Amino acid sequence: MVPKIVVPNPVSAGIILSYKCTSTCRHCAYACSPAWKADWMSDDLLKRTLDCLAGWIAPAPDGPDGVGINQGLHFTGGEPFLNFDLLVKTARQAAAHGIPSTFVETNGFWCKDDITAKYNFLDLKEAGLKGVSISVNPFIAEEVPFERTARAVRYGREAFGKACLVHQEYYFYQFLRLGITGTMTFREYLARGREGLAQAELLPMGRAAYTPDLFRKQAAAAFFGQDCRAELLDPHHAHFDNYGNYVTGYCGGIALSSLDRLSKGDHEVDPDERPVIATLLTDIKDLHDLAVREFGYVPKERGYVSKCHLCVDIRRHLALSGARFADVRPREFYSRLEDMRSSP
Repeated sequence: MVPKIVVPNPVSAGIILSYKCTSTCRHCAYACSPAWKADWMSDDLLKRTLDCLAGWIAPAPDGPDGVGINQGLHFTGGEPFLNFDLLVKTARQAAAHGIPSTFVETNGFWCKDDITAKYNFLDLKEAGLKGVSISVNPFIAEEVPFERTARAVRYGREAFGKACLVHQEYYFYQFLRLGITGTMTFREYLARGREGLAQAELLPMGRAAYTPDLFRKQAAAAFFGQDCRAELLDPHHAHFDNYGNYVTGYCGGIALSSLDRLSKGDHEVDPDERPVIATLLTDIKDLHDLAVREFGYVPKERGYVSKCHLCVDIRRHLALSGARFADVRPREFYSRLEDMRSSP
């Protein structure tokens, strides 16, 4: 019997303002894409989320004005700059709550000219935002012209100094060396700079697990005996999304709890209410067997790239077959996992 689950308070977190994005990146753990319904976080949910986080978020190691990828509070998506007014409002309210080490994540698509790039960053800084993280990698490069990425880095650094994070710097400087202009398909990247692929932070979950030939696959049984306790109960880099779900770590599509429950001080979760999570806290084989026995899941003949791939594929089957689980949310995540660019 699985005891009640005690949900930790996050010490670093992100607020997913919407899963809607300008890009359909092959490596996205949250299956974001332009096809998502925007469903921007409501004013009421934003206020309640910040009310909770105000007492939990710890500052970055160099203080409340510093930022770090896995420290403080970040505003993300999707692409938060698709709703700049909401982003400014979020930064301003977080500052009013005294929440430390706040920053925004962006792919820089919006940096179409110097004026826009310069003053959007300055507006956010004036609203109380402490920093920015600009995504740079071969998957972003398929979608966002590198000139816009470079402009985002230039004006992000001008506004925020060392609190402008370039994630990942290796690719930024590699693309400069390669003289990249415009966008670049993944096939082109493999032809011109594939040695850098070893630097990619490719999480074998979410959409990356469905991208052909990125990983070697194994049979489901290779992952039996493993659990997901560390990932599910990690208080770092958790997320509260625009539907009120509490999503831990990088485990897109699975809700450990909800903002409503945590805001009321309810940190216990009955395993009967979160049966998927209950199985994952003991052995992923239990989730596999439940799905096969009760929901007709057929394991993939070609296998899986990781326990995370096995987990998300089972959850995808449950969600798309109409099964209703409180912990398999948001449901649209599962219909977007295989949204993919057509080029290999």
